[in-house]
Amino acid sequence: MSVVDSEIDITRGWVDPRILGGRLLDFTTRRKGEPLNIIISGKSDPYILSETGFSNYVKSLGFSSECFGIHYGNVHQADLGDGNERQDEQVLARQYYFTRPGGPIFGTCWESLAGGNHFRAWKQNGSMADSGAWFLGASKEENSGKNHMIIPNGYNIGRDFLVAQAVSTPTHWNSLWWQTEVEWVKGLLEPGNDGVNHGIEQDGFVAVLTVTRV
Repeated sequence: MSVVDSEIDITRGWVDPRILGGRLLDFTTRRKGEPLNIIISGKSDPYILSETGFSNYVKSLGFSSECFGIHYGNVHQADLGDGNERQDEQVLARQYYFTRPGGPIFGTCWESLAGGNHFRAWKQNGSMADSGAWFLGASKEENSGKNHMIIPNGYNIGRDFLVAQAVSTPTHWNSLWWQTEVEWVKGLLEPGNDGVNHGIEQDGFVAVLTVTRV
């Protein structure tokens, strides 16, 4: 476990958004946000730092794009302190519950109905802090009958699920294999529920993942 510092250092693979006015809560509403509780370090396999590679990597963790590309819910924004200011989510991925028949796309359709784990992602690539890292806001939600509300403790649960999927064994999609290591960082998020959407408490820890090709 490590703590954060107050200087811009791209060589570490990510930059604390707060240094240049960003934050580790996204903008869900005018006043509330959801925690960006996972960072995929810019020191990872360069392929997964691209949008195509990132999509394939998260498929190896059991996540894929929304059911038939249909977006459910609000579009969130985030300011990663890289000079790009607030940006719309670049990725919204949902847990897929089965791979055959139909593959991940049909699997995410079930998540849209039954609820489960999902995340939004933004890339830190502005001119003032171009680390290349992906910042993710992961959570677990209720089913569609409950309007996809986040479950109690859902931010911690969603983060921990994705991290467990990543680090348990080498993961793969098609012929590509990855090994992932995690470092737990405190000090980026304030523990508790101040400013957090739905008033759900979270523990303040951010998981920094470094992904290498094997």
